[in-house]
Amino acid sequence: MAGRHNLTIAADRLWQSLAEMAEIGPGIAGGNNRQALTDADGKARRLLQRWCEDAGCTMALDQMGNMFATRPGTDADALPVYVGSHLDTQPTGGRYDGVLGVLGGLEIIRTLNELDIKTKHPIVVTNWTNEEGTRFAPALLSSGVFAGVHDQDWAYDRTDAEGARFGDALNRIGWRGEEAVGARKMHAFFELHIEQGPILEAEGKEIGVVTHGQGLRWIEVTVEGRAAHTGSTPMPMRRNAGLGMARILEALEAIARDHAPDAVAAAGHIDVYPNSRNVIPEKVVLTADLRSPILEVILDMEARLEAEARAICDALGLRVRFEVVGGFDPVTFDPACVGAVRDAAETLGLGHRDIVSGAGHDACAISRVAPTAMVMCPCVDGLSHNEAEEITKDWAAAGANVLLHAVLSMAEIVE
Repeated sequence: MAGRHNLTIAADRLWQSLAEMAEIGPGIAGGNNRQALTDADGKARRLLQRWCEDAGCTMALDQMGNMFATRPGTDADALPVYVGSHLDTQPTGGRYDGVLGVLGGLEIIRTLNELDIKTKHPIVVTNWTNEEGTRFAPALLSSGVFAGVHDQDWAYDRTDAEGARFGDALNRIGWRGEEAVGARKMHAFFELHIEQGPILEAEGKEIGVVTHGQGLRWIEVTVEGRAAHTGSTPMPMRRNAGLGMARILEALEAIARDHAPDAVAAAGHIDVYPNSRNVIPEKVVLTADLRSPILEVILDMEARLEAEARAICDALGLRVRFEVVGGFDPVTFDPACVGAVRDAAETLGLGHRDIVSGAGHDACAISRVAPTAMVMCPCVDGLSHNEAEEITKDWAAAGANVLLHAVLSMAEIVE
């Protein structure tokens, strides 16, 4: 098609769609609280279904509630190109995390319809259920079942804080389908997402070409000493678990910096016992979060953390033990799909750079069963999982335009 490099989505329409979706499940500070399988989630799904059907798509639903809206291709035997993300949010979530990827996919369909562009491969807009994992842990639950990471019955038995089962909640809101999960085959899958970090904005880049997804290990470290009075126990005679924690945290920081720039680590969850002002801590439990796009780096950080923590605790007369409580291996996205994203950004003249996703996304799960890539756009101050999360209309449009061209390169325009 002549002038294909000029194809663009309707930026105002996409922005309006994002605003309308944000009216469902409002938060208390301008964002959203639309957790998975709540009434608000059901209402958002109904709106998405209406919009997709208005765009001429047929909607299908699998047994995990994953939604698939299909725009037919000209070749009935050609595998579809899938595009999408998720509609569920954190309890204090933003308007764009996940939602941009779903509505960006819908905007592709609307644009192709307006321009009467046909593709060889069908295009399927997807909403994955319970990506966030905030109500029903773990994250990526339904895309994980689709990709064979989790068993479906195990997923149905996940419970929320009030004991409600995932399977029961899915039935309650009326979004359990009959289609077998994972039965679909994909030609490719693309996910548009906000960066959820500060790199693109800081460097003035409009597009992140996601080459890898970080792997992670969550290691629970328990340090045990002896409780004693802070006023009457001489310094040399203390067995202070809090001091052990402090030195382990310093070691964790140094370990991550030794693997700069892509490795990161922190301990965001720390419990101190007995947590009294005038009692030397007898026990501290911290969870170290280790992340890198290279598995060998994660394993090295894990081994160094254990060795250095043992040495620290031995020197202080403390006991220490370790338990891996979560994690997944790094993801390398499909080179051809990544190339399609990079080529699209260059075709459109958009500033771009390769980037590693520091967060988990449905694309990370789907990469196990299909060629996959991600497009990222900046977000203000890198802020996400926060009601103050913000992007600009121009950033949203740039990401959706790259998504459009990457999808078309795989779906193949029929002249």
